[in-house]
Amino acid sequence: MAALTIYTIGYEGVTMDAFTTALRDAGVERVIDVRALPLSRRPGFSKSTLAASLREAGIDYVHLKALGTPKRGRDAAKKGDAVTLRAVYDDQLMLPEAQAAAAQMRALAAEKPSALLCYERDPCHCHRTLLLQAEGENAEVVNLFA
Repeated sequence: MAALTIYTIGYEGVTMDAFTTALRDAGVERVIDVRALPLSRRPGFSKSTLAASLREAGIDYVHLKALGTPKRGRDAAKKGDAVTLRAVYDDQLMLPEAQAAAAQMRALAAEKPSALLCYERDPCHCHRTLLLQAEGENAEVVNLFA
């Protein structure tokens, strides 16, 4: 049985065109937004606008809020405090709603090529790496860069 492939992508510093091109070039058919707050100061990357742009590019959009980082974890990440981010996010993933969302994420990724979306360009500085370490068992992770 082939391993599940899950893509990840951050939109830090990219245009919508470069973002959708990177997704299409990789064969991604669905974006799974794992931000707690799907808002962005970067034009085009807030939930409704992003979903519409992806739809125009032929890519589905799903938001799984329960897989986002709580405020305390986001604040720690901004300060470069990886220890606190990991502790906060580990606690988040223990919640029943996060467990249900993680199961949904795996099912969605098994259904069609999917990319987890968050802000950070470098997945090493993002909770999506922590998410896949905890919930991506047997998945091949491919980090995309627009």
